[in-house]
Amino acid sequence: MQPSETAVEPYVLSEIDGRGIARLTLNRPRQFNALSDEMLAALQAELDAIAANPQARVVVLAAAGKAFCAGHDLKQMQAHPDQQYYEDLFARCSQMMLTIQRMPQPVIARVHGIATAAGCQLVAMCDLAVASTEAKFAVSGINVGLFCSTPSVALSRNIGRKAAFEMLVTGEFIDAPTAERLGLVNRVAPPAELDTEVQRLVDAILSKPAESIAIGKSLFYRQIELPMEEAYQLAGQTMACNMMEPCAQEGVAAFVEKRPPAWAATEHRSS
Repeated sequence: MQPSETAVEPYVLSEIDGRGIARLTLNRPRQFNALSDEMLAALQAELDAIAANPQARVVVLAAAGKAFCAGHDLKQMQAHPDQQYYEDLFARCSQMMLTIQRMPQPVIARVHGIATAAGCQLVAMCDLAVASTEAKFAVSGINVGLFCSTPSVALSRNIGRKAAFEMLVTGEFIDAPTAERLGLVNRVAPPAELDTEVQRLVDAILSKPAESIAIGKSLFYRQIELPMEEAYQLAGQTMACNMMEPCAQEGVAAFVEKRPPAWAATEHRSS
């Protein structure tokens, strides 16, 4: 490296500990962690790697700096005034969002600052979300004349239609307690207790067998878009398959025998 050169920080920081907790941190604080082309590519790569890692049990998605994520990089979008570029950008972003839903591990958003437009979409696409009392949420594209169409897909599947549409057509912020009441986030905690609250959720997930969590996550999102009868049919088939897993067999046996389940042993046998 030449003396005049400086090291480039990664767009996404990634680590995984011995318990299988993968932590991803959006790492462009001066840009409020906007989803630029580079940020999208980095986040997609990290999510793909975690999804394929059998040691990863749960993902915590956090962010550096004052904001969680301010949505798309509008300066970068302005520099490419081409419809094909925009279609490709939104397709890549949608693919990244869908990866979160399709990966076997639960993904928890740790939201400490603003989450706007595609940043709010990112929170909505995560399986779970824990927010600081200081966090704020908006789908604010309408404020610059751009209706948040792709964020509306995730938002309308998290909260009621009228609440979602109001956010979309006004661009106004909602605070963390309102986001919790509407169903956009699961839990709210004071800033000093945010990591503790996230860890409580992580620990609750880690106490359950990974196979059942993965089966259940896949079924949850598949059935929710189906008519009732088809949803029950798929759920019944999935539950029957789940019952044949060693973890379920052990769990039921432990319940009948009035003892704690030894899921670690079943995971060892099935690996």
